[in-house]
Amino acid sequence: MKIGFIGVGGMAQAIIGGLLKAKTFAPSDIIVHSHRLESYGPYAKAHGLQTAASNADVAAASDLVVLAVTPNVASDVLQEIEAQLVDGQKTLISIVAGLSLANMANVVGENVPILRTLPNVNVEVGAGMTAVAANAHLTGDDLAAALRVFNTIGSTTTLAEDQFGVFSALAGSSPAYIDFFIDSLSRAGVKYGLSKDQATKIAAQATLGSAKMVLESDKIPFALIDQVASPGGSTVAGLLAMEEAGLMTAVVKGIDATIKRDAGGPA
Repeated sequence: MKIGFIGVGGMAQAIIGGLLKAKTFAPSDIIVHSHRLESYGPYAKAHGLQTAASNADVAAASDLVVLAVTPNVASDVLQEIEAQLVDGQKTLISIVAGLSLANMANVVGENVPILRTLPNVNVEVGAGMTAVAANAHLTGDDLAAALRVFNTIGSTTTLAEDQFGVFSALAGSSPAYIDFFIDSLSRAGVKYGLSKDQATKIAAQATLGSAKMVLESDKIPFALIDQVASPGGSTVAGLLAMEEAGLMTAVVKGIDATIKRDAGGPA
């Protein structure tokens, strides 16, 4: 099976990197094309990927066609590859924000199997979180093949399209927020004498372990907090100080602002 990427920007490269690390596809089975060869050519050569001369050539040579362009050109690109998709034998996968299944079907035809996705950047290290929504024509083995792309580089969750905005805030933007939290922990460690490298490694590993505990436990996060927070202990003192400073409110307000901005509200 071959997978083609139309657009080779940051998110496409993150997905490709994750697929190569997971050995989901051989480099020779990944075909790429973008607007400027000088931009993606060296990347393709460095990773052993196949290049195509046009968007239509990518679609013609691929079983899975990943649309990874900016929203402002997505419709034009879909028109370029319509002829290659019209028979319904190839699956179109979109990672374009805001481009609905109906929007895509209006351009390429109603019988084309389509998977709308919203991955986050952690796909590059095999720990991504991707929202997915399939149209009625993507079923069975074809759906499984499309989902495998993202399940081998993280996890997927099926959502209604009107929930993609919330997902974007919780999973798409949150890596930056979590990195900010890790950096804050790290700076606190530096305050008390650790080197920045030591403190960052400690904070990052603790964050990774806590995330794994949440995912692998049948307990809610607050129950896991209680396991660490002994009565009258230092952890409780720290939690109360953070809450007094408004940690939970700050997190919720950050998500509110992200969703509002994505919905077109004022900055």
